[in-house]
Amino acid sequence: MDTSVLPIIILLPLVLGTTLVSWLKQFSRGVTALGAIAVSLSSFLLLLSQAPAVFNGTVITQTWSWLPQLGIDFSFRLDALGMLFALLISGIGTLIYIYAYYYLSPKNSLSKLYFLLMLFMAAMLGISLSNNLLILLIFWELTSISSFLLVGYWSNYEAAQRGSRMALTITGMGGLSMLGGFILLGQITGTYQIDQILMMGEQIQAHALFVPTLLLILLGAFTKSAQFPFHFWLPNAMAAPTPVSAYLHSATMVKAGLFLVARLLPIFAGAALFHNIVTFIGLFTLCVAAFFAIFKEDLKGLLAYSTISHLGLIMCLLGIGSPLAVAAAIFHIINHATFKAALFMIAGIIDHESGTRDLRKLSGLWQMLPFTATLTMITAASMAGIPFTNGFLSKEMFFTELVANLSGPVMIGAAIAGTLAGIFAVTYSIRLVHGVFFDGPLGQQVPNKDAHEPPFGMRAPAILLAFLCIAVGLLPGLLVEKIVNSTTQASTQNFAFEGTHLALWHGINLPLMMSIIAIFGGAIFYFALAKGGAIREIDLDPKLGKLQGRVLFDLFLKNLLINSRRFRRATENGKLQSYILWIVLFTIGLVGYPLVVNGIDTGSRELTHAPVLAIVLWLLLFSACWMMLWFHHERIKAILISGAVGLVVTMVFIGFSAPDLALTQITVDVVTTVLLLMSLSLLPQLTPYESSPTRRWRDAVIAVCGGLGIATVAWLVMTRDHNSISWFFIQQSIPLGGGTNVVNVILVDFRGFDTFGEITVLGIAAIGVLSLMDGMRAHGTTITQGLTYRFNPSPLMLRITASWILPVALVVSLYIFMRGHNLPGGGFIAGLVTSLALIIQYVAIGQDHAEKMLGAKSGRLYEIWIGIGLTIAGLTGIAAWFWSRPFLTSAHIHVHPPLLGDMHLASAALFDVGVYVTVVGATMLMISVLGDSRHSSMTGPVPRG
Repeated sequence: MDTSVLPIIILLPLVLGTTLVSWLKQFSRGVTALGAIAVSLSSFLLLLSQAPAVFNGTVITQTWSWLPQLGIDFSFRLDALGMLFALLISGIGTLIYIYAYYYLSPKNSLSKLYFLLMLFMAAMLGISLSNNLLILLIFWELTSISSFLLVGYWSNYEAAQRGSRMALTITGMGGLSMLGGFILLGQITGTYQIDQILMMGEQIQAHALFVPTLLLILLGAFTKSAQFPFHFWLPNAMAAPTPVSAYLHSATMVKAGLFLVARLLPIFAGAALFHNIVTFIGLFTLCVAAFFAIFKEDLKGLLAYSTISHLGLIMCLLGIGSPLAVAAAIFHIINHATFKAALFMIAGIIDHESGTRDLRKLSGLWQMLPFTATLTMITAASMAGIPFTNGFLSKEMFFTELVANLSGPVMIGAAIAGTLAGIFAVTYSIRLVHGVFFDGPLGQQVPNKDAHEPPFGMRAPAILLAFLCIAVGLLPGLLVEKIVNSTTQASTQNFAFEGTHLALWHGINLPLMMSIIAIFGGAIFYFALAKGGAIREIDLDPKLGKLQGRVLFDLFLKNLLINSRRFRRATENGKLQSYILWIVLFTIGLVGYPLVVNGIDTGSRELTHAPVLAIVLWLLLFSACWMMLWFHHERIKAILISGAVGLVVTMVFIGFSAPDLALTQITVDVVTTVLLLMSLSLLPQLTPYESSPTRRWRDAVIAVCGGLGIATVAWLVMTRDHNSISWFFIQQSIPLGGGTNVVNVILVDFRGFDTFGEITVLGIAAIGVLSLMDGMRAHGTTITQGLTYRFNPSPLMLRITASWILPVALVVSLYIFMRGHNLPGGGFIAGLVTSLALIIQYVAIGQDHAEKMLGAKSGRLYEIWIGIGLTIAGLTGIAAWFWSRPFLTSAHIHVHPPLLGDMHLASAALFDVGVYVTVVGATMLMISVLGDSRHSSMTGPVPRG
C-alpha cells in the first residue's frame, strides 16, 4: 500500500492548485478553470484508487516526526471515515469548479475564487486525513480563515464583510475552545495521536478532566456545524458567491463539526452527558431551523436554514450513538451532500437567469426554465424525504433510530419533534418548487423577463447530483451500502458490527407512518400558509426581536466595543508615568503573592564576604542612580548619567571575569547614548513636572517596594544551590563548536537560531525607524531653537584625528572579529566598533561628506548591508541541510596551508560575518535617518501652509 499518497492528496490543492491557478490567469478563464478542475480531479482519482482497499478495512498511515517532545508529528491516517469525507470534498469540489466557471461573471476574478477554493479544499482534506489532534487543529483554523476570505469574496459589499466577520468570530471562538479540549485530551492520554486516543475510551471517561474536555470539544464542533445557539452565522454567510455556498454547505466546512464528532465517537460513546447534550441539541436544531426555513424570503436563506436543520438531524443521530444510528448519520451525510450541492447550484442558476433570488418576486419560471424546474423537483424531493429518493431512506432510518433507542416520554417527545421537523421540511421544499416555478404566471417583479436555460456546462454538475439522488434512492444496497457500513465501523471502532441493509421497503411500521404524516402534513401546511399569498407576507424577524442570534451577536459586539473603549479611556491616558505605575504594581503583586503565601525563606548556601572592589562598584552605581533620580527632568544630563550607569555595569562584568559581556556592554552603551542624544535633541530639554507631592510620595513607596522585592528575589536565588547547565557548554564548546570562547560558541552554535532571530529583529527595527521617519520634518521648539541636529563639519583637530581613527578602528574590529571564536570578541562587538568609528566620521566631517565618501546616499547603502548580512547568516544555516544536519549546525576543520601552519576554520565564522554586517547596517541606518535633513530639520521652525 502506497502511503505517500496521503500528503500528495493534500499538497495537490494546497501547493500545486494555488500556484497553478495563479499562474494560468494570464492566459484565459477557460485555461484557469481546466487547471483547477484537473488538480481537484487528480486528488479525487488518487483517493478513488485507494477506496476499494480502504472500504474493505485497510487503514493507510504516514508519519513524519516534527516536534516529538511536544507530541506533534505530521501524521496522516486514511480509513473509511476519512475516505468518505475526502471523496465528498474532492468530488463535489470538482463539480463546483466546473459550475463556478459558468456562474462567475468575467468582471470577477475567477483565479482568485479558485485560489481560495483550493486553499479551502486542502484544509478540509487535512482535517479528514489528520492523525494528530494538533495538526487537525491547524487545518481546522485554516478552514476558518479560508472561509472568511471566501464569504468576503465580494469585499465591497457590506453584507459580505459582515457575514465573513461573523463566521470567523463564531468558528474562531469554537476553534479556541476546541484547542483547550485537545490539550486536556492530550494531558489525559499522554498523546495527541488520534489512533492511539481512540483506544483509550474508558481511561478518558474515568478521568476527572473528562467533562471539561467533552464540553470544549463539543463547543468547537457545534460552532463549526452551526448547531443551536451558534446557527445564525451560516445564513449570514450567504453573501458569498453561490459556488462557495454550495461547497460550504454540502461537503466542507459545516461538515467538519460532524466529522470531528464522528471521529472521536469511540471515546465519547457511553457517556450519558455526551449522548444527552448532542442528541438534544441536534434535535432542537433540526426542528427550529426547519421552521425558520419556511418563512425565508431569500432562496439561499431558505436553503441555509434547511442545511442547519439537516446538520441537526445528523448531529442527533451521532448523539444517539448506536451503530445503526451512526450508519443512518453517515448515510444522510452522503445524501445531504448530493441534494444540497445541487440545490445551491440551482439557486445560482435561478438568480443568474432571472436576476433575483427573492421568493416574493419569483413565480411562474416553469415556462422559461423547465429543465431547471425538473432538477429542482428531484433534489427538493430528496431534501423533503419523498419516496424513491435517497433522502427518503436516510429520513426513515432517522425515524427508526428515534423510536428504537429512546423510551417512555422522551421517545414520544422525540418522535413528535422528528415528525414536526419532517412536516416543516416538506413545507419549505414545496415552497421552493411551487413558489419559484408555479404559483401563477411569471412574476411581475422578476427583473429578467427573458430568462432561459443556462449552458449545459452550468447544469451538468446538478444533473449528475440529481441522478445520484434517484439512483441511490432506488438501488441503495448496490451503490452505497458497503460504504456506509465500512464508514460506520471506522467511526464507532466496532468491527463486530455486521452492518445495516439499505432497502427502499421495510414494511409498514411506525417510521413509515411518521413519514406519511410528514409528507401530507407538510403539503397541507404549505398550501394553508400560501393561500392568498400569505406566506410571502410573513416575516418572523420583527416578532423574534432581540431573541435572534444575529441580533444578540451584534448586541454582544456593541457592548464589548463600548466597554473596551471605556476601559481604554480609563487606562490609556497618554502618561508614561501611569503606564509604568500599573506595570510595576502588577509585577509586585505577581512576584510578591507566591512569596507571601508560600513563606519562602533564606536558603542554606554558605555566604561569602563582599570584596572591596564590589563595594566600590556598588557605591558608584548607587551614586549614578541617585544622580539619575535627581536630574531625570533634564534630558541630556539624564542620558549622560545613564551612560555612566552602563560604564559601572561594564566594570562589574570585568570584575566577574566576563570580558565578552563587558565589551558588548561598553560598545552598546556608547552607541545607545549617541542614538538617544540625537533623538532627544528633537524634544524640549526639560521634562515637564507633572507629579504632585502626594503622587511623588506614592511613587517613592512603590519604587521602594519594587526595589526591595527584586532584592529579595535575588537574595533567595543566591542563597540557594542550583544545578547549572554551564558545565555542558564548557565541556562541549570545543568538541561540538570548535571554539574555546564559550559565550561566542553559544551564540553562533548552540543558540545560533536565537541569534539569527535577534539580528533579524535588529534589521526590522532599523527599517522601522526609516519608515517612521520617512517624510517627517521636525521643527525646533522655543527651547531647542537654533540647535543644529544634523552633523556639521567639526574643528580641524577633530577632523585630522578622525582621519586615522577609522583605519585603526577597522583593524581593531577585524582583530576582535577574528579572535571571537576562541577569545573575547565576535561579530556583534566588531560590528559595534566599526559603527562607532563611522559615527566619529559623521561627527568630524559631517554626514553629507561622510555618506558621499561611503556611497551611502540617504541610508540606501545601509539597507543593502542589512539584507546582505541576513542573507549570509541565513545561507550559512541552510548550508547545513546539504549534509542532512539541522539548520545552522556548525562545522569546523583544521587545515595546514604552506607558511601559515595549522589553521582552525569554522563555518560559524561565516555566520558571524552576517551578524557583523547586519549590526553595522542597522546601527548606521538609524544614525543616518535621524541625521538626514530630508527627515528632520532643527535649524528653525518650518513654515506651515
